[in-house]
Amino acid sequence: MVRGITMLASKWLYEFMLFIFMFSIFGYFIDFIKHNPRVNKLSLYLLSFVWFIQTSILLRQMIIEKSFPIINLQDGLFFYSWILVIISLIVNYLFRVHFVVLFMNVFSFFILLLSLSMNATTVTQGQASEFIHEILIIHITLALLSYGFFTLSFIFAFMYLLQYYLLKQKKGLKFVWRFNDLEKLDTYSFYSILIGVPLLSIGLLFGVVWAYVAEATFYWTDIKTVGSLIVLSIYILYLIVRLTKGYQGKPISRFNCGAFLFLLINFFLLGSFSDFHF
Repeated sequence: MVRGITMLASKWLYEFMLFIFMFSIFGYFIDFIKHNPRVNKLSLYLLSFVWFIQTSILLRQMIIEKSFPIINLQDGLFFYSWILVIISLIVNYLFRVHFVVLFMNVFSFFILLLSLSMNATTVTQGQASEFIHEILIIHITLALLSYGFFTLSFIFAFMYLLQYYLLKQKKGLKFVWRFNDLEKLDTYSFYSILIGVPLLSIGLLFGVVWAYVAEATFYWTDIKTVGSLIVLSIYILYLIVRLTKGYQGKPISRFNCGAFLFLLINFFLLGSFSDFHF
């Protein structure tokens, strides 16, 4: 680690902090969509633990280094993230404005990740390369995990449409019962996307930070980058349409199948035209 805030925190500690923060954001997203008090409470505990770790690192910085942690941009970003976490905890506790809490935490997570990544670029080449490589691994893993849940959602949607057609045509009634009922298929499809969206969102954040600290040739106009953002936007639109317009069943299942088709195009075709994606 570098001299400054992250030098005083062992590597496993700040990686652990990032994962705790990531699970907290994931919980806040679920609570924002489904309004689950238990998930919100768990997310609050996780966020409080993140604040505790950040505070401990800052205190050690001031006591051991005898300096206020705003000496450079990297430390300033860490301190900024700490302030945002405090505000988020206060808002969550006093006002419970879920929309504000969710997006403030996403922004705070990005600032924290950027701070740690910028610090990594100032350490020895081996340490920096290892950290940058880990960011890339996390980016790819989260993206593929989200694709896995989107695929599962597509399968449920396809089963819904197939069963709907068979029941309407009164065909294949001997094996249709194995598909489960239509309502459950529709619900499972929805929950799969509900899990996939935050995974892809956080994965893209890791990807942006990786490109920045690795000094890779990165352009927001890169076709695979644009494609991934479109994929995320399509699935977010799915959630918006379902939750605000009340679309369920056949229409939303067709939408789901169309979204998955674009996902496949983005994964297999657009990547071949990208400058740094496979």
